[in-house]
Amino acid sequence: MQLVDSHCHLDAAEFDADRDAVIERARTAGVHRQLVPAVTAASWPKLRQVCRTAPGLYPAYGLHPTFLAEHRPGDLHELKTWIENERPLAIGECGLDYFVEGLDRHAQAHYFDGQLQLAREHDLPLIVHARRAVDAVIASIRRIGDGRLRGVVHSYSGSPEQARQLWNQGFMIGLGGPLTYERAQRLRRLVVDMPLEFLLLETDAPDQPDAGIRGQRNEPARLRQVLEVVAQLRDENPEQIAIATSANAERLFELPAHAPDA
Repeated sequence: MQLVDSHCHLDAAEFDADRDAVIERARTAGVHRQLVPAVTAASWPKLRQVCRTAPGLYPAYGLHPTFLAEHRPGDLHELKTWIENERPLAIGECGLDYFVEGLDRHAQAHYFDGQLQLAREHDLPLIVHARRAVDAVIASIRRIGDGRLRGVVHSYSGSPEQARQLWNQGFMIGLGGPLTYERAQRLRRLVVDMPLEFLLLETDAPDQPDAGIRGQRNEPARLRQVLEVVAQLRDENPEQIAIATSANAERLFELPAHAPDA
């Protein structure tokens, strides 16, 4: 089984003590490829180095909306330089967060719009964070993208109608640990009814643990649990879900058809 974790923060400090073992457990579970998005400019060098330590790790560089205090006026210009020099497969993690109190929405929009423009300029997909801000994210994508942007809204929590609007704009949705909780009825109904061609699987490790490891550190090997829940909800073969979602990731991020260590 060849799975793609479309969103994993493998560079996080939580993995510093046992990162190699985490990667090996992921491979044993069938997770041979991971997209590793950044959160701040200061984190880019470490993220790059982490992704160079093992095959199948793909960096994305971006500026996360909840880290506004760490962003600097020149970061968007620096991001452009990194994109041109490093040729990543995606830009992110970027987006809007209207859940965390005290985050300047104007400043969030400045950094998000700038990254949308860079994605359009460099023809790269986006990895988007949208917490209680899905409508605003869709509006920005429409305004700046003019139908020429693509990407994924990770840890999707919006409505089916908002999901359809995103699909029409060239965006997939990423689902992970939250789907495994029985109380997540809206997400579960969405995954049952949605076209499989728009679904990506993710862990968001070390965050968003699934129901089986509630309150513990998450890791990419747990993508198998997400896969099993999707298969159960849709009453489909897990292998077929794995094939379809991996193909979706390959198409969006232009990943090689097979994991480099396979």
